[in-house]
Amino acid sequence: MTKLRKYNYRDVDMLTASDTVAESFGANISELSKVRTDWDEPYAKGLKERIARAIQNFLGIDPKKGLRDATAALVSVQSPARRDLSFFKTQIDDDFKSDPAKRDEILKNLGFTKHIRGVQKGNQQSLVQLLYVFKSNMTDSLKQQITDKGMNVSLIDTISGYAESFREANISQETFKESTKEITKEATDVFNGIYDEIIGICKKASSYYQYEPLKKEQFTFARVIANLGAAKKAAGKSQVAV
Repeated sequence: MTKLRKYNYRDVDMLTASDTVAESFGANISELSKVRTDWDEPYAKGLKERIARAIQNFLGIDPKKGLRDATAALVSVQSPARRDLSFFKTQIDDDFKSDPAKRDEILKNLGFTKHIRGVQKGNQQSLVQLLYVFKSNMTDSLKQQITDKGMNVSLIDTISGYAESFREANISQETFKESTKEITKEATDVFNGIYDEIIGICKKASSYYQYEPLKKEQFTFARVIANLGAAKKAAGKSQVAV
């Protein structure tokens, strides 16, 4: 009889999300080690290694093929992207204040009108959608109109680059597929154990970071899982639009 899993995700998605959480855990271990005696650098390192072994041994996948960079990109880009998008909009509002119709047209075409409210509320999908609309609709002509007003072209290129980061993350994740290897009871036991351990870390760490939204998101498992699919959905829509 097949042993039941404790999670409702694909094994590869659960492990990818767990690896992402473990990466965030390791990055913050100097602070988190102060709140629990069993949280320290050796434990954080060992957790990453155990997840890597589970991926390689039971799914037959080399975890070193860009997985960490791909998943980390979805987390690391959020704060600077929100900041730069907000700064871009502020400049457009001021530079085109004498021509409201043109200002509104620019903001609508670049996705701000539809998505900026969600971005300001911290919605991951809104951020991804705005970045892809921005990149797709930023023509050379429009860029010239904007920079003629004084905006530095590097800001525009940087924002477009965030969308590319999401696209590359999506491509890397697409190569990270479950193999046809049979998932044994031993594998399921290991997967369930990792899931339980990661969920325990998430509950404690998200509570610790309850007043720091960006860090709390890194330890909200459902959010991490959702972020894995955000780039894929947005990339698909962008490719159709282009």
